[in-house]
Amino acid sequence: MAFTSLTFIAFIAAVVLLTSLMPSPGGRSGVLLVANLVFIGSYVTSAEQVAPLAAFLVLCFVLIEAVRRSRSSAVLGLGLAVAIGTFIVLKKFSFLGDTLALPFPYLIVGLSYILFRVLHLMIDARQGELDRPVSPLQFFNYTCNFLAFNAGPIQRYQDHAANSARPLALDEDKVYRAFARVIKGFVKVGVVSAIFNYLFENMSARLLDPAAHPAVPVLGAMAVAAAVFYTVYLYANFAGYMDIVIGVGTLIGQDVPENFNQPFLARNFLDFWSRWHMTLSDWFKTYLFNPLLKVLATRFTSPRSGPYLGVIAFFVTFLVMGVWHGTTAVFVVYGLLMGAGASINKLWQVFMTQRFGKKRYKALGEKTLAIGLARGMTLSYFALALSCLWLDMPQLAGLVQRLGVLGLLACYAGLSVAAGIAFLAWDAVVALLQSVRPGVTGVSNGVIVRNLALALQILVILTVASFFHKAPEFVYRAF
Repeated sequence: MAFTSLTFIAFIAAVVLLTSLMPSPGGRSGVLLVANLVFIGSYVTSAEQVAPLAAFLVLCFVLIEAVRRSRSSAVLGLGLAVAIGTFIVLKKFSFLGDTLALPFPYLIVGLSYILFRVLHLMIDARQGELDRPVSPLQFFNYTCNFLAFNAGPIQRYQDHAANSARPLALDEDKVYRAFARVIKGFVKVGVVSAIFNYLFENMSARLLDPAAHPAVPVLGAMAVAAAVFYTVYLYANFAGYMDIVIGVGTLIGQDVPENFNQPFLARNFLDFWSRWHMTLSDWFKTYLFNPLLKVLATRFTSPRSGPYLGVIAFFVTFLVMGVWHGTTAVFVVYGLLMGAGASINKLWQVFMTQRFGKKRYKALGEKTLAIGLARGMTLSYFALALSCLWLDMPQLAGLVQRLGVLGLLACYAGLSVAAGIAFLAWDAVVALLQSVRPGVTGVSNGVIVRNLALALQILVILTVASFFHKAPEFVYRAF
């Protein structure tokens, strides 16, 4: 079910209407159960195609309850190994070959995010944070919530349970803000994402045309342009999806967590990942980075080694996070780039702190040019690394070979400077607009004006949709 289709819009409207008619916790849980089943059913044409997903859910439900009852580290270890191993087989990771592949097509959409929720429940069960069994209804609605089934956000079970236990409470302002959030999301997906996807597809086709042999400077410029177009497309597509599900969640009484916090304001790679796909970053921080750092700290107790243990933990965490995005070899490269970016960032912070001290290092980072360049370098690294998400391994290797080391460095440096200048110019425009904003606040908050603004956004969505015929598919469900 495409998120920009009329079918999905009708589906949302039906779920919201049924929820408003049955606002009690029990009624809402029943509506959510039916909605989840219908949403999953929209991806399959036969019961056979959904059987592996159903079997995986039953297996994980049993494992979670076994861990909860035993509170045993051994049972937890076994449960984690079985869940992750089954996930790897079902996702058909390339290193397995065809040995363990099931001999029929089946649904794999949603498996990655179900795994995150399952591992979270297992670990919390071992730590005693589940004081009572999770009912089959609660488990299914949590792991297969249609709002977060495709690509998160990754909500904690305790938060989901708390939302489900309270009755629906809406007022006029809350409904308006939720509806406005949904429209904003459709603008991002149906307008911004569609435009940049069009630009990306045209540029990447020229870049990968085997008959074209552009000079290295032209090739580098095309690679940079394709990388930037893809990054903006991915952000608008993913962040727009989050706006839609957060707005719909409000209308059906679910507080879906935020997943983005102005990531292009980030001044370094680590800051970027605290703003981009935040629930994924938080999950890996809680369940991989912190435990790994704790283990390293018990093995290496020298105070001088402390900062460098963080470098190791960051590299491993971001490597795993990157590899998680796909099942082929190119995603290993992506993971290595993510790990390198995080660890180099941490090493730089350690070096600069030792060289200048925390106070002076912080002061240096607050200079306008330093802010612009840092933001430009962060975007440049991330955008070029994202090339692994739209190039396969032979294409990536061929492009790297044609550009060479100097060409790659020139691409990174050029994009860093250009992006830094663009960010500073954008900040100046925003500051100018904010200086005149107080004078129009009263007018813009009027009921007629704000409704006209929503109507205009809907008109823009329809206009762009008619040009492109349809909005691009939600990109992150492929990972």
